[in-house]
Amino acid sequence: MSTSTLDRPSVIVDHVRKHFILNHAFSFKDTIVAWIRRRKTTSVFEALKGVDFSINEGESVAIMGFNGSGKSTLLKLISGVMQPDVGTVHTRGRVAGLIEVGAGFHPELSGRENVYLNAAILGMQKDEIDARYDEIVAFSEIGEFIDQEVKHYSSGMFMRLAFSVAIHVELDVLLVDEILSVGDVPFREKCRLKFIELIEARKTLVVVSHDMEMIRELCTRGIVINKGELIYDGEIEGAIALVSE
Repeated sequence: MSTSTLDRPSVIVDHVRKHFILNHAFSFKDTIVAWIRRRKTTSVFEALKGVDFSINEGESVAIMGFNGSGKSTLLKLISGVMQPDVGTVHTRGRVAGLIEVGAGFHPELSGRENVYLNAAILGMQKDEIDARYDEIVAFSEIGEFIDQEVKHYSSGMFMRLAFSVAIHVELDVLLVDEILSVGDVPFREKCRLKFIELIEARKTLVVVSHDMEMIRELCTRGIVINKGELIYDGEIEGAIALVSE
């Protein structure tokens, strides 16, 4: 019996835990005072506590929750930027992530050079990049600034170029954090239309955003994280209602 595309997972998050060590002593004096007063200089923050779910090919899923709930940490684990302390994360195919503005860009290189660098990091070969270079630059609207060092770019220019590179990769899974909020209205509309195009092409989309209208339009499923724990996984309207309470 064959398995349909809808039944093939693109992302598997298997009982994942992630913690961080928080430092409460920022100087030698702080350390000495803490030692004298028998106070701890560090503490453990559990960002994710046994989170478990899978996302099938072609699904559009919003990861939701309040600030500090673990959403961005989860997205970084799926992208491979970080590794879980416990559990495993599996992805199928090529994953492109828009998680931090300018991530993967070298400030001393030009926009042109960073297109090639960032696209290579995302897994594109040089001939692929050559074939799509003009389209990438045109979509980004960088224009005459493409040969300027990116350290002189605004956050909006960074975002437009990073987004343009990522969406022109032959991707299977696209991960998007809140970074689109730095774009202007016309560019956000271009991004929205591109998302719809990717959804229609049955690419897997995983979004972290507080923009409920965008989530409602693009996503059919919501995963809600609260204090590192998965508390809801189901229809998008149920997820929106939960985080809007």
